[in-house]
Amino acid sequence: MSTPPLASGPDGPHALRPLLHTVLDALDTGARARGGPLPAGGPEQVAARLRDAVGDVLPDRGDPHALRTLVHAFARTAADPAHPLCAAHLHCPPLAAATAADLAASALNPSLDSWDQAPGASELERLITAALAREIHGTGTPATPDSLITTGGTEANQLALLLARESQGATVRLVYGANAHHSLPRAAWLLGLPQPVVVPTPHGTLDPDALDRALTGLNGPLLVAATAGTTDAGLIDPLPEIAAHCGAHNARLHVDAAYGGGLLFSDRHRTRLTGLDTADTVTLDLHKLGWQPVAAGLLAVRDARDLTALRQRADYLNADDDTEAGLPDLLGRSLRTTRRPDVLKLAVTLKTLGRSGLGALVDQVCAHAREFAALVDAHPGFDLHAPPVISTVLFRPTGATDTTVAAVRRALLTDGSAVLGRARLDGRLWLKATLLNPATGPDDLAALLHLAAASRATLVEGHTPR
Repeated sequence: MSTPPLASGPDGPHALRPLLHTVLDALDTGARARGGPLPAGGPEQVAARLRDAVGDVLPDRGDPHALRTLVHAFARTAADPAHPLCAAHLHCPPLAAATAADLAASALNPSLDSWDQAPGASELERLITAALAREIHGTGTPATPDSLITTGGTEANQLALLLARESQGATVRLVYGANAHHSLPRAAWLLGLPQPVVVPTPHGTLDPDALDRALTGLNGPLLVAATAGTTDAGLIDPLPEIAAHCGAHNARLHVDAAYGGGLLFSDRHRTRLTGLDTADTVTLDLHKLGWQPVAAGLLAVRDARDLTALRQRADYLNADDDTEAGLPDLLGRSLRTTRRPDVLKLAVTLKTLGRSGLGALVDQVCAHAREFAALVDAHPGFDLHAPPVISTVLFRPTGATDTTVAAVRRALLTDGSAVLGRARLDGRLWLKATLLNPATGPDDLAALLHLAAASRATLVEGHTPR
């Protein structure tokens, strides 16, 4: 039996070329078979369709057509974030250049747990993380900022709490708004921190006065977590006021800017993040407003010395004599050991588009949100929650119950015609459109609203929408 071809080495490119043709063809045929942003039929039908296509996942004899078969089935049963009617989540369509870079990363397969597994990748990561840290924290502080590549906001938030615990002690208490991402209290639980304090956010953002009152009544080391771009509505907490209260109470500040951090690339919108540079730690996800394939997260620290808490020793990876001889020590750059070089796609994107190119994409999706909000506001059959802050629009059928709102969304999902999210705010359930596709046009926005209206009308008539 001959050895299957490898992706790297002298023959790697030759082996990959025909396979890439197969993959691209299967992606095309699978998308055509799907026919919309989501496969129709709901969970049971989609699962059955995939099972039928895959068959025996571990046959006695291999199938030479498995790549084509599985990629076709994968594409046919996928939610396509590049489809203009797929607008539910913070799930972006990835840039072609970033995706191509990801292929190179997979083919060469560096692992960023020791320099001899990733010599160039480790230096590229050092350059990119330092540049992004300066973008977030600036260069005017006495300390040197730095950042770490993560799998996303959940890992970055957990790291932020870990660094707070290591710098302030195991009794540090998390204080966060009710609008915060669920990964923050979960991280406090995982790390064995005291019970967090939740500050109400009646208008969707953290109220500085309520935060001040909460901090006044607490003793011991404190970590305040603010949000720049809430998952439900894309709202941004008042960062300057929050930072001022943290300073007055000697509290550490973390800002979860997983969503909103991408506004930094936009000259028009970056002022919404005024005060972000004062945070001790900042979470950023470039697989949201950065158009990267998952995963592309970041944790930035204002003072690189905070990262010394992550240093570990494993003789086979970073022996003292190797480190003293000049081999870079990578174990303190993550809680993970084996790490793929997600930095390559980031580097290619930053270099290809530059700040102005990324900023233009940010401006486009924010403009699309304003356009869609205007359509909703002008429609007699819908209520708009509020003008969008970033690229998220909340709306609901006028006079509908929460049950009807939920049913409208599920009907669209089952039909496969449109993908909308859901958010509970101000005591009511809202449909959520998260517009992250720069290629979305006015007709697409009108079609999205029309489908929601038609779904509601069909439900009122007592029929299942098609």
